[in-house]
Amino acid sequence: MRLLTLALAALLLLIQYPLWLGKGGILRVWEMERQIEAQKQVNDKLQSRNSALDAEVRDLKQGLEAIEERARNELGMIRKDEIFFQVIDPSAKIEAPATKK
Repeated sequence: MRLLTLALAALLLLIQYPLWLGKGGILRVWEMERQIEAQKQVNDKLQSRNSALDAEVRDLKQGLEAIEERARNELGMIRKDEIFFQVIDPSAKIEAPATKK
């Protein structure tokens, strides 16, 4: 009788092995679910970035104000009839260029 019990226990363990540690086992499913959640978070961040870029592209295509703002801020451009004033913070330190020896 004891031999029969041990044989059945061994068969039970053999049946359980693929369920827990096999190719489609529970541990593999848990790992895949974790990876899916991580990828969903990355996708959400990229989707919000894409939406912001899409809005910026539409704004650049439709109006001249966005183009003018970019030209002023990024390229330092001004109009012909404008006078450019640069206000320097007196508390900011100005470094002299390094001299070559």
